[in-house]
Amino acid sequence: MIITTMFLKGLIIGFAMAIPVGPIGVLCIRKTLNEGRLSGFIIGLGGASADLLFSCIAAFGLTIISDLIAREILWLRLLGGGLLLFLGIKTFFAKPKETKNANNKNLGFLASYLSTVLLTLTNPTTVFAFIAVFAALGLGHGLSVYSASFLVIGVLVGSCLWFFLLSNFSMIFRKRLNNGGLQWVNRIAGILILVSGAIALSGLF
Repeated sequence: MIITTMFLKGLIIGFAMAIPVGPIGVLCIRKTLNEGRLSGFIIGLGGASADLLFSCIAAFGLTIISDLIAREILWLRLLGGGLLLFLGIKTFFAKPKETKNANNKNLGFLASYLSTVLLTLTNPTTVFAFIAVFAALGLGHGLSVYSASFLVIGVLVGSCLWFFLLSNFSMIFRKRLNNGGLQWVNRIAGILILVSGAIALSGLF
């Protein structure tokens, strides 16, 4: 019963933390509209995997890692902001993609997943958000290994659930867009990502 409760709490936390549509949400929508439901969900899976790592730091009380992140927060934000600017420019000028063969698709999925994990990990505020939420709910300390494990698994499932819903919802609009419409999707997504990068870097000054 306790394990089920911890899993459900984690699911709710993971779902709620993923809802704000930041750069990862924008990328998920853009990928879905350009390449299909699975491509969009892979982006979300990358973000959810990073959330899993952050929630593990919070749930298992890995203070060594959180302290390291706090010490290097300047460089992490600089790296993350730079990656967002690069990605925003690349997205803005991207052309709607043609159908790929199976091997290229698999490589594309892996590259999308890994790059999204890296991008999410360069946002150090997320780990502190998980620590704050867990502490507010009394989940930050004193958890057994089993309870903490089911809590973070719930976070992963909740985050994945949101991106699954987001990618499926985005598919409603994909059928209505031609290449011209997809080009505008890329431009709008590129601008939003550039703005996110500029905001991240502006916090350094």
